[in-house]
Amino acid sequence: MQVEQTKQFSKTYKKLFANQLPETNNAINEIIADPEIGEKKQGDLSWLRVYKFKLLGQLTLIGYTFDKDILTFIALSSHENFYRDIKRKYNT
Repeated sequence: MQVEQTKQFSKTYKKLFANQLPETNNAINEIIADPEIGEKKQGDLSWLRVYKFKLLGQLTLIGYTFDKDILTFIALSSHENFYRDIKRKYNT
């Protein structure tokens, strides 16, 4: 399986503190092990899957797509404005 990341995901991941990395890496590894684990969205974001996990007590979301053998990480953020930002960036 090929794993890719968008520029937005990469920039957010680089800004994480050292104490946030282990939990985030565990979540990413769970997605890689089973790409169907995330919740498939409906409507405008039907192409997106979202995996939710706790990061230092705060709900954090990872948005990604999985087509055939390509897993692409789209976004990593807290729940606040997560869907709005993705809609603005990827829906025309």
